[in-house]
Amino acid sequence: MGISGGKDSTALAIYMKLNYPEIDMEYYFSDTGKELDEVYALIHELESFLGKTIHKLHASNSHKDPFDHYLDLYNGYLPSSMARWCTKKLKLEPFERWLGNDLSISYVAIRGDEDREGYVSTKSNIQTIFPFRKHMWSMEILHKVLHNSTLGKLEDLYFKVGEKDKKDRYAEVIRQKQSPKYLFSQKLKDLLDLGIATFNKVVFEFLKGTDYPIAQLNNYSLLNNEDSVDLKGVFKLFEDNGINLPGYYEEVEFEVDGEKGTFHRSRSGCYFCFYQRKIEWIWLYERHPKLFQLAKEYEKDGYTWMDNESLDDIIKPKRMNQIKRDHIQKIKNKLTQPKSNKLIDILDDGDEMCANCFI
Repeated sequence: MGISGGKDSTALAIYMKLNYPEIDMEYYFSDTGKELDEVYALIHELESFLGKTIHKLHASNSHKDPFDHYLDLYNGYLPSSMARWCTKKLKLEPFERWLGNDLSISYVAIRGDEDREGYVSTKSNIQTIFPFRKHMWSMEILHKVLHNSTLGKLEDLYFKVGEKDKKDRYAEVIRQKQSPKYLFSQKLKDLLDLGIATFNKVVFEFLKGTDYPIAQLNNYSLLNNEDSVDLKGVFKLFEDNGINLPGYYEEVEFEVDGEKGTFHRSRSGCYFCFYQRKIEWIWLYERHPKLFQLAKEYEKDGYTWMDNESLDDIIKPKRMNQIKRDHIQKIKNKLTQPKSNKLIDILDDGDEMCANCFI
């Protein structure tokens, strides 16, 4: 299980420790050398709770921090959404090197209220499971199981492990082929509505005889898991178990044009991550001025963290005030929607993020 230093991966570690202690979990943290101090504090606190060391993975053996080492190799070309070499070199490759060719199940904290896949390794010896979701399987596996060519096998498995009084309904759903009128997503929903645990057991049986790591197990305790953990569930795991949320989630008050607002950093990852919002750059400037200055020093030779302006640009008084005003307006707009009024909740959804750094 990868620990990013953020709320979701930490909550998943807590959840698995409490609910599946029989799984001898190994934890890892891909250390870029450019994390906030609050991330390292959380890692230390989580180790105490888990009673286990979280392995610190480093992308290089250079005397420089891993990020700086690879920045040199990329000739000063800063990572961006179009060239996200940092994720590949600092996160994914160290993890896959650490595992080598060992058969492994990787647990990833995509929540039940998120509509994204998250990190799934392309290596055949690593299989990803999503315990927080209504179904825990990757899309690759789901498409294989529900493919129109496998309907006979699927029906046999449902008759074998399913409830006898649902036999007719199983057959009705399974025999209906996917088409423009009956989409994959609808078929998946219909089967999950007939029983999540049953669906899990069918998929587990379906995979037997394949090379997937989970197929090498005789049984698997998560097959009966029917939980779907959303954002509120994540917060509850922290609260119920006495674990502090990362310090960078603390809401900080500011004032602009006589109007008050609050801001915070919404995610883990490098302090200069190019995915952070402009208001988060302002947060860094005001809360961690030394780190902001270090981030600014990386901007040279035409390379900047943002496509349309530099860090020098956004801290000019007029521009900084505009960013704060825009942030206050965004909060007002989202508060009109039926949702929690917590800032962390309001800003959690719908923003682009790296598939591996922030889970």
